[in-house]
Amino acid sequence: MTAPVSSLLERRFALAARGTDVRTEALAGTTTFLTMAYIVLVNPAILGQAGLPVAAVAAATCFAAAFASILMGLVANVPLALAPGMGLNAYFSFTVVQQMGVPWPVALGCVFISGVCFLLLTLAGVRQMIVAAIPPHLFAAVAGGIGLFIGFIGLKNAGIVVSNSATSVALGDLRAPGPLLAMFGLAVIAGLSIWRVRGATLIGIVLTTAVGWILGQVTVAPVAYSLSALTQTAFKLDLPGVFGLTGTHGLGLFEILFVFLFVDLFDNIGTLVAVTKRAGLMDAAGRIPGLNRILYTDAAATMVGALAGTSTVTSYVESAAGVQAGGRTGLTAIVTGLLFLLTMFVAPYAALVPLAATAPALILVGGLMMAPLVEVDWDDTFTALPAFLTVAIIPLSFSIANGLAFGITAHAVLKLARGRVERGDTLLMILAALFVVRFAYLAAG
Repeated sequence: MTAPVSSLLERRFALAARGTDVRTEALAGTTTFLTMAYIVLVNPAILGQAGLPVAAVAAATCFAAAFASILMGLVANVPLALAPGMGLNAYFSFTVVQQMGVPWPVALGCVFISGVCFLLLTLAGVRQMIVAAIPPHLFAAVAGGIGLFIGFIGLKNAGIVVSNSATSVALGDLRAPGPLLAMFGLAVIAGLSIWRVRGATLIGIVLTTAVGWILGQVTVAPVAYSLSALTQTAFKLDLPGVFGLTGTHGLGLFEILFVFLFVDLFDNIGTLVAVTKRAGLMDAAGRIPGLNRILYTDAAATMVGALAGTSTVTSYVESAAGVQAGGRTGLTAIVTGLLFLLTMFVAPYAALVPLAATAPALILVGGLMMAPLVEVDWDDTFTALPAFLTVAIIPLSFSIANGLAFGITAHAVLKLARGRVERGDTLLMILAALFVVRFAYLAAG
């Protein structure tokens, strides 16, 4: 890269101040992309069951991830990549469209309105206040819980851990090609990391993918695909239809918007805390520099994603893989976004990188994200119980939002029990009460 360009990037992203350089950021962005690329195939498969054209959703997924990640890098200068969120896409498809009978253009309208609500909450300072209300020991617990979550996803993708009707989960067949390939990749990445080889994670993924190809573990049967497919979902959302939901679905509109808002809000907060903490961007007081810009970008990403034709766009925990690879600035997110942009032209070929090749990166990153748990006073029930519930619930319920909800509620209850509620705890108590109402509502449903 020429000196003038390198100098421009240095000034724009403050690379030296954060202890990184252009090469490291490029490697980190590529690593994040490879760990997230599965969404290009999985999201269309899920939303396709709601009646959306699969090819169109593939294009929309790539476009939304590219727009959101590049915007995050340019506006907020953090190594945080975004894409349509897992979990929320399933809720969109299976619950809102299939169970509630809401047409998919109307469901996209709900996603758009939830993005508008995110923006309004951010403008009003509510989302910032929520972040500030979370106690430091829960920040550490969220980071650790997401580490377990990432590690569990990696083990599951590798086939090392499988579902079991008797015990919920069990050890998979370690002699099968998938687990063997993943364990090979884990050994490569861990070995290179021990020797502090730059780009260890990316090298491991590429090498494991190559071995998978050689052994015939990668099979791709791409479907007919063209960028013009995007026109089948772009701007097809039905906003007037959203407000007509109350006439035929009772409180359906409010239920849908609440779920989209709640899950995305707390998934984002949890991911944001974990990734910025891992990247060393959070200050000593637990504040995240540029928080407003991050939240504004998140809101814009959800609205643009709905306009393109996909479910809620959210921050990805896989961003931690890029941080582990050395990513410290928005240049990491921009590289990830540019790769998603390129993938728009060849979306079906994302399967060339098997899950068994990216799983080792997630397992290693998950283990390294346990470090913040030393900040929790595990001998004090007041901090230990909320922290433990947060750490445990995130991977066991497959939801960052649920883990935060349990942790904040437990913290509030223990504050009340100890009789040390202060005026500054008002928002914390309100959040805990809302969580209790939410869990009661879910139980009643």
